Amino acid sequence: MPFISTDEGPAIMDLVRMSMDMRNDRGSNEMRRSSTNPGGARGSADMRRTSNQGSDASVVATRRISQEVSRVSQDLHRRRREQKKDQEDVVGATAKDATGSHDEHDEADKNFAQAPHDGLTSQRAEELLAQWGKNELPEKSTPMWLVFFRLLTGPMPIMLWLAAIIEAIIGQYADMGILLAIQFINAFISFYETTKAGDAVAALKKSLKPTATCKRDGKWADMNATLLVPGDLVLLASGTAVPADCFVNEGTVEIDQSAMTGESLPVKFKRGDVAKLGSNVVRGETEGTVETTGPNTVFGKTAQMLQAVTNEGGSLQILLMRIMLILVSLSLTLCIIALVYLIVEGRKANLLRPELHRKADHEIVKESLSFAVVVLVASIPLAIEIVTTTTLALGSKELSAKGAIVTRLGAIEEMAGMDMLCSDKTGTLTLNKMVIQEDCPIYTPGETYESVLFQAALAAKWKEPPRDALDTMVLKTSGQDLTKCDDYKQLDFTPFDPRTKRTEGKLQGPDGKIFRITKGAPHVILGMCHNKEEIEQLVEAKVHELGSRGVRSLALARMDDEDGMWKMLGILTFLDPPRPDTKVTIERCGHYGVRVKMITGDHLVIAKETARMLGMGPKIYTAEGLPVLGSDGEIPEGLVEQYGSKICPADGFASVFPEHKYLIVETLRRAGFRVGMTGDGVNDAPALKRADVGIAVQGATDAARAAADLVLTGEGLSTIIDGIEISREIFARLKNFISYRIAATLQLLTFFFISVFAFKPEEYYNHNGFNMTTGEFAGQYIDVPRHNYVCLSGYIKENNQFLGIDYNQPSKIMSGCDIVLPICETTNLGQQCQPWPAFFQLPVLMLMLITLLNDGALISIGYDFVKPSPLPEIWNLARLFIVAVVMGGTAMGS
Repeated sequence: MPFISTDEGPAIMDLVRMSMDMRNDRGSNEMRRSSTNPGGARGSADMRRTSNQGSDASVVATRRISQEVSRVSQDLHRRRREQKKDQEDVVGATAKDATGSHDEHDEADKNFAQAPHDGLTSQRAEELLAQWGKNELPEKSTPMWLVFFRLLTGPMPIMLWLAAIIEAIIGQYADMGILLAIQFINAFISFYETTKAGDAVAALKKSLKPTATCKRDGKWADMNATLLVPGDLVLLASGTAVPADCFVNEGTVEIDQSAMTGESLPVKFKRGDVAKLGSNVVRGETEGTVETTGPNTVFGKTAQMLQAVTNEGGSLQILLMRIMLILVSLSLTLCIIALVYLIVEGRKANLLRPELHRKADHEIVKESLSFAVVVLVASIPLAIEIVTTTTLALGSKELSAKGAIVTRLGAIEEMAGMDMLCSDKTGTLTLNKMVIQEDCPIYTPGETYESVLFQAALAAKWKEPPRDALDTMVLKTSGQDLTKCDDYKQLDFTPFDPRTKRTEGKLQGPDGKIFRITKGAPHVILGMCHNKEEIEQLVEAKVHELGSRGVRSLALARMDDEDGMWKMLGILTFLDPPRPDTKVTIERCGHYGVRVKMITGDHLVIAKETARMLGMGPKIYTAEGLPVLGSDGEIPEGLVEQYGSKICPADGFASVFPEHKYLIVETLRRAGFRVGMTGDGVNDAPALKRADVGIAVQGATDAARAAADLVLTGEGLSTIIDGIEISREIFARLKNFISYRIAATLQLLTFFFISVFAFKPEEYYNHNGFNMTTGEFAGQYIDVPRHNYVCLSGYIKENNQFLGIDYNQPSKIMSGCDIVLPICETTNLGQQCQPWPAFFQLPVLMLMLITLLNDGALISIGYDFVKPSPLPEIWNLARLFIVAVVMGGTAMGS
């Protein structure tokens, strides 16, 4: 039996106890059976037989236990090896991991189908091209004319079209022209806001290189990268772009994935790793086998997710749409009632006029329609788009002064209601560069953090540009004075070797003594030290503690030629630290009712350590159990029901891929949150576009900036707090304007509707002094041509003769004559008169002038002093209408 460790003990003891219990149970059962058997001899024989069977069973059980013990022991040893390996990967025990970047590529596939040595034949390449299509990103675009046309088909545009058509029918062409002008002004403003945002897919396509070096028919040649097919043999050389998703055939290359991940440090790829389309080779040279092309690449799937995001319109657009539907429904109801009433009453009044001056039915309908148009136009908040856009534009200008460029004005209003902020870690919450920490465990008396750091510089080519991220940290970002290194002479230098996992330098000091310095993975350096047994437990405990916190480590040792023994100096620790303002920003977000989640592709322990330092909460999970897109790229059904219980309460997620970020944001949106998303890489672009407010941080890729609604020009997230405050101020101003606009619309709408029933001009002058018998007036009356209380003009029934105006000899109308007072005006053609209208009228032109001047004055609301709300804002339509009804009723009653 193999040696049993203390970790294995509990498992082994459980098996032994299980065996003993089985044997005791078996013995008890046999004893019970024998005691109940009445046959003596036969019972004894049965007992002996039972005893022999029990012995055989005991032997079998013992063998089973021994086998189980061996199996458990081997399994525990295997798990310990895996844990140790994972720990080394996490803490950066190798110098390779010390680059500071994380690999988002899949686990290496050593058994991939490598391309033939001579590459594909041209015939085979053509067959595969017909099967898989070109190596290019699919792009679906909507024609600009269709985008503009759709802006002319909303509720408000339809009402304006209807009003303009009616004005054309009744011959009011000036009014029609003004309505059409307002229609197209609103459409052009919306079109500009809709189309000025960047095209993320176009930015992706622009970032791709058009050529590739491919081997076909045994010959290398540069060719159009769009013609590559799966199975092609391509060259991955320093300075070239990765033309498709490719397996690395042999060797090691360093690839810059900043366009994909936003991280500035390159990542090392070895055999079987998949280099992604859109990345660039920065060091090394190897051959690669094309795995996937076009839409099947990670880049292509990113483009598909971007195109799957449709423009649903912001909450402000939805609110304005609902307001328009309510006002239009109310307007149509009142218009129909008023139209029917006016046509019926108009025909009755027409019968009371002298026959010569009676109107045709179509003229009565025309006059009634003209009033209906007035009511219709009164219900349309004509300049609401202009005023809201102007108010948002003023907020955009204010945000730009704070370091945030707004690419979609509606995002300002969305940001006011944001209550969940999902943030990438690397480069957003953190600096995106490894920084050496002052936490430096010392294992040789007399050494200090400064002395260990200085000797780390001696174990590098300090006079040459840094060769890797480790040397960059030690030589460039540590802040130490490298001129002191010139006092030493470097006799020999061994660069980093992935097999030995360390570097080594041989030096001669100012005193002439020769010594060696090595730096590398802690477990490798520890194995070289002469006092390994003495410090092993201390070193392993420290490395484990660092690894559990996600802190990377690098050990240093020194050997003097005098004694020839390696002595461990200490362990340098380093990590990608949070930005100086990140913790304060997260705390202030909490004060404003905005919860922050971390979503990163980095390791879980690193994400947990970052969350601990920032006070974000311990509930950080891996991507296991998160939703994924279907084979056709469709979002799975039941996101909230199936995944909401895990995603909503979590503080963050680690080791996630772009589609995870995309679906996390979508799940939160469907759960009722107003979600903001920050990011910088191509992998963040789908989530940025899916979020209610996409925020691209400083240094983001073109695709990320094109997909975002806000682009930060300053470092860190502190600008987001300014954005929250300014957006909530803008929201308060918009709320004030919309409340007033609804109140003014309801005031005009109800006033004109009531006036058609309450104010009849023909009755109005009869009730104010006109004597039908004498034709004289007892007093003044409004808006009727008059002179010394005598009728200045009129018609008499006897000969239907018009009486002219004579101010010296006022006319007397004979008793018993029917009279219809006209409204007269003097023109170049003489005196023109028409009968009084049968109902209250106001020209559409005058109403539009009143509305536009009113809204024009309200543009100043964009400069109002308001205090931002301490909680996320949300539109409450019922409250808006209650306030508006009270305001409008008060104004109309006054």
